[in-house]
Amino acid sequence: MPDSRDAVTPAAGAAAAPPRRRRRSDARRSIDAILDATRVVLGERPDASMEEIAAAAGVTRQTVYAHFSSRETLLSALVETAAAEYDALLDEAGLDTAPPVEALTRFLAAGWRFLDRYPILLNPGTTRIPRPDPDPHDVVPPRLERLVQRGQETGEFTPAHPASWLTAAVFGLMHTAAEQVTAGRLTAEEAERLCRESALRLCGARNPAG
Repeated sequence: MPDSRDAVTPAAGAAAAPPRRRRRSDARRSIDAILDATRVVLGERPDASMEEIAAAAGVTRQTVYAHFSSRETLLSALVETAAAEYDALLDEAGLDTAPPVEALTRFLAAGWRFLDRYPILLNPGTTRIPRPDPDPHDVVPPRLERLVQRGQETGEFTPAHPASWLTAAVFGLMHTAAEQVTAGRLTAEEAERLCRESALRLCGARNPAG
């Protein structure tokens, strides 16, 4: 005759599973809320405290430290999240498939969308931002260079200058535009437009987008 304990064990296990899933789900929501609050709060006030971040996230300071043992750990997690989002934006831009002029326009737009979401990266008061792995500074330039090379091969970009030079120059334009926004000399919309027009002309784009 079967042991009655064998009959109830699976049911007990099944009953225990939902609370564990709920705890994991609650933890994920807390982490997401904390990271989003960090993104917004530090974008406005780079020296904001962990207490301020916790308040913005709607959790206690203890909850923040339960997930992130230090401010440095929290910043590292935020940077990793930002890097993954930027990579996803570039994937969506179709850099290897869209017509080169359109692809370059999308590349620049993705960069501005990213900076708009992570203003902390434009704040000169922000220091000691950790480098993610992989670092976009290492991964993104080759993607843009491949795009420029493709445009040169199709005749949409000028072949007069090496693709590596044009790539570096486009990044220089992006950094200059971002600095102008930070300094209050241009609005984000003005900087994005000027950056786009300048980059397309720099690459010798035919019929550059407006």
